[in-house]
Amino acid sequence: MGHLPAERCLAIIELLADGARAMPLGEIAERLALPKSGAHRLLATLVDIGWAAQEPETGFYRLSMRLAILGQRFYVATGIPDLCQPILDRMAQASREFVRLAVIDGHALVWVAHAQGASGGLMYQPTLSSNTVPLFATASGKAWLATLSAEDAMPILMENGGLHPMGQWGPNAVKTIEAFLSELKATVRRGYGLAVNEAEFGVTAVAAAIRAHERGPVLGTVSIAGPSARIDERRVAEFAPLVREAAHELALLWPLRAAITPRHENGDVLRAASHVSPA
Repeated sequence: MGHLPAERCLAIIELLADGARAMPLGEIAERLALPKSGAHRLLATLVDIGWAAQEPETGFYRLSMRLAILGQRFYVATGIPDLCQPILDRMAQASREFVRLAVIDGHALVWVAHAQGASGGLMYQPTLSSNTVPLFATASGKAWLATLSAEDAMPILMENGGLHPMGQWGPNAVKTIEAFLSELKATVRRGYGLAVNEAEFGVTAVAAAIRAHERGPVLGTVSIAGPSARIDERRVAEFAPLVREAAHELALLWPLRAAITPRHENGDVLRAASHVSPA
């Protein structure tokens, strides 16, 4: 497989992973702007090494379970289930809302774990299709970028797609850079990130940054989200100390996570977090 462009194979895997559905060769080639012959060779290689399978009835291609199994192995190895999940479960029980943990991955923020605290009635389940956090419209994104200077925050925002005020976002999503910078200043004053009808219509979220120490690099974020009809200003005030306390507790556990995270030739899996400059 060494003679094949690795990025194109990864693009096929990402495409097939989106929605976990089988796709015809023509659609795969068109979506990735590849010639059919080249896409066919790449897919044949992925099938040969067990990353993909071709359905005999239709000839469509789908991912095998190898990616899911590998992802589960990696997830367990990070220590999140053993060390972090109990904290998320406790937060969900205390807030009776949806709790999420995100970690820094390079210059992106990625959701990696959650806990559902609502037991009935109006229940929030995220509808965002990607695990990558939209920084401009989420409490988690604001909580992270508010720890940085504007000079450091803006390139990260732009690298993650900048502002997307149109489309699937809520009506209160910021539409200008000036408004976003104002939001970051408000986040600093509050001490936590807040998003009301921004990432999704009818959803309010509160988040805090997980930092190695008081002014150290951000490692991730922890958030509580739920229906705006239920999370009013009083409940936001109740959730703020919950996310801050959880962020502090998770920061204390982070060295243990690093100790059990498998190392690669280029260093620790989560080392990218330490490259983010503090404000």
